Amino acid sequence: MTQKFYITTPIYYVNARPHIGHSYTTIVCDAIARRQRMAGADTYFLTGTDEHGQKIERAAQASDKSPQQLTDEVSTQFRALWDRMGITYDDFIRTTSDRHKRGVQALWRKISDNGYIYKGHYTGQYCVFDELYVDAAEPGAPCPECGRPTETVQEENYFFKLSAFQDKLLQLYTGQLDFIRPETRRNEVISFVRSGLRDLSISRSTFSWGIPVPHDPKHVIYVWLDALSNYITALGYGSDDTKLYEKFWPADVHMIGKEIVRFHCVYWPAFLMAAGLPLPKGIIAHGWLLFEESKMSKSRGNIVRAETILDVLGADALRYFLLREVVFGQDGSFSFDALVQRYNADLANGLGNLASRTLAMITRYFHGEVPYPSPSAARRANDDTIAETANRTIAEFGALFDQYQFSRALEAAWALAAAVDKYIVENEPWALGEKQDEESRARLATVLYTSVEALRIVTALVHPVIPDATAKIWAQLGLGDIQKFQLSTLQWGQLHLGTKLGSVQAVFPRADKSAIERMQKMEEQGRAPAGAAPAATQAPSQTKAGSEPATQAAASKAVIAVPDGKISIDDFAKVEMRVGQVKAAERVKGADKLLRLEVDIGTEVRQVVAGIAEAYAPEPLVGRKVVLVTNLAPRKLRGLESNGMIVAASAEGGKPVLAGFLEDVPVGTRLK
Repeated sequence: MTQKFYITTPIYYVNARPHIGHSYTTIVCDAIARRQRMAGADTYFLTGTDEHGQKIERAAQASDKSPQQLTDEVSTQFRALWDRMGITYDDFIRTTSDRHKRGVQALWRKISDNGYIYKGHYTGQYCVFDELYVDAAEPGAPCPECGRPTETVQEENYFFKLSAFQDKLLQLYTGQLDFIRPETRRNEVISFVRSGLRDLSISRSTFSWGIPVPHDPKHVIYVWLDALSNYITALGYGSDDTKLYEKFWPADVHMIGKEIVRFHCVYWPAFLMAAGLPLPKGIIAHGWLLFEESKMSKSRGNIVRAETILDVLGADALRYFLLREVVFGQDGSFSFDALVQRYNADLANGLGNLASRTLAMITRYFHGEVPYPSPSAARRANDDTIAETANRTIAEFGALFDQYQFSRALEAAWALAAAVDKYIVENEPWALGEKQDEESRARLATVLYTSVEALRIVTALVHPVIPDATAKIWAQLGLGDIQKFQLSTLQWGQLHLGTKLGSVQAVFPRADKSAIERMQKMEEQGRAPAGAAPAATQAPSQTKAGSEPATQAAASKAVIAVPDGKISIDDFAKVEMRVGQVKAAERVKGADKLLRLEVDIGTEVRQVVAGIAEAYAPEPLVGRKVVLVTNLAPRKLRGLESNGMIVAASAEGGKPVLAGFLEDVPVGTRLK
């Protein structure tokens, strides 16, 4: 029987546009759902938007729109962003949809019929921002969640007998230790419930933007009872078609942010208990993304839009950074500098470089076909070490990922990639490829098969995290559609000999400093008030007497001009030069002036095409240290991609003279 798996994001409140805090939760769920599908589970992945409540009604009034207009606009932004990011959700629920309204009212009736709802009056404090009742608080007291002043509410309400479930909830938490994860959140919830539960107001009668209470339309259902119900209404609860509900409920994972733990871990299971419905199997609360040391929020003005990162680096960069850099369950810091550094180190110089160099050498030396690993005569101990490491990584990655330790799982996969990089450097396939004897040829085949098989395994493991790039690498491996691969079957030695590679292309072009600058500028422009010009282009404004004129202030911050023909230190700093060591060199066929070099710059081996063949023979260059400009955009010469430029002086007659060093300088050292 096929295993089922049901995972949900929280539904996102539509009072503001999406940012990467929302993206974080959704990306985590998408990665889990993708891995479950690759493992053969019948997977259902739900996301959506929360669109009712007093906060929405007020936000709509402030923007001179109807609540429905506002919710339509913002919900569309969320869905469009998930689609652009390739999020593989199976359903997108909106709480303003008719199917949801029917399901919420059906749940209300079930709870009421079971005797857990009564009518009364509420007088107390209410936080409109969090839609949270704050019991036993003084008028104007701050909300315990967000710190904003609460409002005094006096109205007739329906109440839910939450107090009746205190003991049952504590039994749930202590009897099912993995119901709430991580343990810190579980302990918080236990402490809250042990302090005593009071009955909960579950209707409002002072505004109308919500789902009417059955048989009493003067009241609308409390937004959290409304919102939490989405997890079952999306499956058809309360409708004539309950096939999905019967198949997938209870949920395997509710993924939430830590700020909504109380609603999900106290109110939601109590509602379900009152209705006599099964409880979800687990609720997992992750930490916050911090930017400028604060949680991202619209009110602080420190949100970062996912679109900015997608435009500059792509979705895989964001996905990898969030799952690799942030220890899941804890708060994590975000910065553009850290994002680009991780992108270059792990994606461009790591997996991307491993794929490019390995597949390029198979294309060059074996006409683009996976070579036959030779028998024992051509094998070495380190060949078997790579195979053993790969099989161990498969098991380790799976165990860590399934425990939601994404950072450690990715660390294990990249450790395998680093081991293969080291293996390639030690075995020097480029040198073996220059030899024509049978033994060298056999050894070359073994080295490249070992490398490409390890690449295949890393690619399969990390596909749920970086789906776009891994799909491209998989196709370059000649293996077709990676989504059809059954992850449960993954093991060493499955790459068929003679497999014809696809077209080999780089999947992660290296990002330079301008990437950070572009993203920062895009965010600054995105935070500007509607209709305002970006700060850098606004016209000077008149100032009050005694204040610094706008033009003078701008001039004081301007970059000092430099004379004609000179460059500033900032311009020079844009050129990245590193010490490299030539690992292989050969003439380019049909080009008298060109040599093809493979240059080790410490973190990777670059292919460079240099116009120095008339001055230097290829053989003596091997082992020589050179200066390489490493942040030039790649270009093709005679069909070969050149990733960098060798620095040389131009002597009399235009003869190139390579720059070098009198002292011994480590490979990879940056020139300043």
